[in-house]
Amino acid sequence: MTIQPPAGGTVPGPFDALIPAAIARRAEEVGQAKARMDAGTVLALAVLAGAFIALGALFFTTVTTGAAGAMPYGAARLLGGLAFCLGLVLVVLAGAELFTGNNLIVMAWIGGSVSAGQLLRNWALVYAGNLVGSLATVALVYFSGQYRFAGGAVGAQALAIASAKVSLGFWEPLFLGTLCNALVCLAIWLTMGAHSTTDKVVAILFPISAFVAIGFEHSVANMYFVPIGLLIKSDRAFLASLGKTAADYAGLTWGAFIVDNLVPVTLGNIIGGAGLVGAVYWFVYLRKPAAR
Repeated sequence: MTIQPPAGGTVPGPFDALIPAAIARRAEEVGQAKARMDAGTVLALAVLAGAFIALGALFFTTVTTGAAGAMPYGAARLLGGLAFCLGLVLVVLAGAELFTGNNLIVMAWIGGSVSAGQLLRNWALVYAGNLVGSLATVALVYFSGQYRFAGGAVGAQALAIASAKVSLGFWEPLFLGTLCNALVCLAIWLTMGAHSTTDKVVAILFPISAFVAIGFEHSVANMYFVPIGLLIKSDRAFLASLGKTAADYAGLTWGAFIVDNLVPVTLGNIIGGAGLVGAVYWFVYLRKPAAR
């Protein structure tokens, strides 16, 4: 059968990006498949995602080391944002389950094809797996001694990042997390409409480098950023080489990490991803009046 082109137009080619309405349908189908995946597979892929995002965070830390005094603030943040993109590129192209991206499963839940239990089960399993993967990477990086590179400057940068993240209180991380995952889920949304590896990488670069450069907060990334700082803080000999003691990082504690960062950022990520992206696009493209 020959497909007739629309008036004044051409037939879309096999490599053309999907239009938004088609992306919405694809997102709903992907959400259904993710929610019904067996627990073992979900956990394994979630551990990988945690490790991938941690590698992006490690790349960010290394690239931005010493950048503050060498280039303008915005340029240094942009460079770090581009480095951090490694994490989501690996998640999307290598295949992994990331909690923040899986907030889009809410589209299938609102449509009734996924139950609330299936949605929460996926989120819980993926969040736990992401945490395991992130902390495993933290341990590997710490025992590798990579933070001692550049005369200890890499470790000093990791400490500065971790300390800054636990000093924000509750509301600021909540809103920074909301804005962050709006951009992350938009990046995932764009990759669903892409066909080639190049398309997907380009779709990731701008939203992800933007959220990092601006300073938004990502819960899974923080599962690496803060714990690596906490472990480095425990290395008294290293701190002494910097002319510091643990008292100089008194606010950097496990309790502060959980209460003042991870909890509010996670809640914000859900609001931004599930609410500002998933629910909005479901309303626009998948609700029954729109379908009719």
